[in-house]
Amino acid sequence: MKAIILAAGIGSRLRPVTLTNPKPLVPVANRPLITYAMEMIKGAGMEEVGIVVNGMESAVVKHIGDGDELGLKVSYIVQEEQLGLAHAVSLGRDYVGDDETFAMFLGDNIFQDKMEDLLRNFPNTDWEAAVALGEVPDPTRFGVAVIREDGSIEQLLEKPDPAPSSWAVAGVYLFRTESIFDAIDNIEPSARGELEITDAIARLIDHDKAVQAYKLEGWWIDAGKPKPIIEANQLVMGEMPYTPAPENDGIDENSDVSPRVILGVNVEITGSVVRGPAVIGDNVKIVDSYVGPYTALGDDVVIEGSEIESSIVMNGSTIQNVPGRIDSSVMAANSTVTAASGENPKTQRFVLAENSYVQLG
Repeated sequence: MKAIILAAGIGSRLRPVTLTNPKPLVPVANRPLITYAMEMIKGAGMEEVGIVVNGMESAVVKHIGDGDELGLKVSYIVQEEQLGLAHAVSLGRDYVGDDETFAMFLGDNIFQDKMEDLLRNFPNTDWEAAVALGEVPDPTRFGVAVIREDGSIEQLLEKPDPAPSSWAVAGVYLFRTESIFDAIDNIEPSARGELEITDAIARLIDHDKAVQAYKLEGWWIDAGKPKPIIEANQLVMGEMPYTPAPENDGIDENSDVSPRVILGVNVEITGSVVRGPAVIGDNVKIVDSYVGPYTALGDDVVIEGSEIESSIVMNGSTIQNVPGRIDSSVMAANSTVTAASGENPKTQRFVLAENSYVQLG
């Protein structure tokens, strides 16, 4: 069985971070979002992945390449126009080829449940399709499933208000090739002009095809906005196993670095406190600063005379002499935050695009 990952979206909900950095490459615990889906695919025994991108010039193609570093064989499928999830799936018809089943993943979702049994066993079941569902407090923002007692989906609705259940479509689907492509061929664009995958699955149900409702265990994050990205970063780091406090020649005697701190190479920590869980990239300098729990610093980051926690700071960014504590922030690559003179608030919050420059004062 092959897998398809949808990664062609423009990431408008995550702007300005995604103005120059595709959403699938936004880091969570210093690893691109899309790699979490790829690891699930590999963990379930699949070897071939087709990634849907908006063009071969996409940074996703450059970053992931042929997938060899992740132990997968990666191909690329181009979706030049964003005409819906079902349209993106339809473009994978030639890629799937003669395979009787395939899996589809949204590239911006992270799951505690790795769904290994579901992914491995689906080809040998009688289900025509399977949909991963997560229970949410506000289902009106999602596709929503009504589930029968036998575990099949009775009805699938896109963003209903009021919602008939709290079970939201969570971004992992399994299909039988012939039936899903036939369904896509026979649906019409929605009111927003897109071919909706929920409409295609609803057609399967309407034609008495059994669609499995897979209820996720544990947390699930649709990491399409800054707040969920930060939450995903915290949840992933929260599952980091215990590691002793690092012993590194770059940590001076006036610094205090706790357990559950992962350091890259050539890290310098001077007169600072670093509290885990935290992930620090390569060539990072932390001087006279506090780096609190649930913080991920990318490569070539400089933190000087500042405090930060529960945040994501991407490659090449600099934070200098910022008063108060930066909390729950996302800084895209090569951003700079520095302080001018004068009174400042005690807490700062930022969501910054690549090459941003912020001066406080």
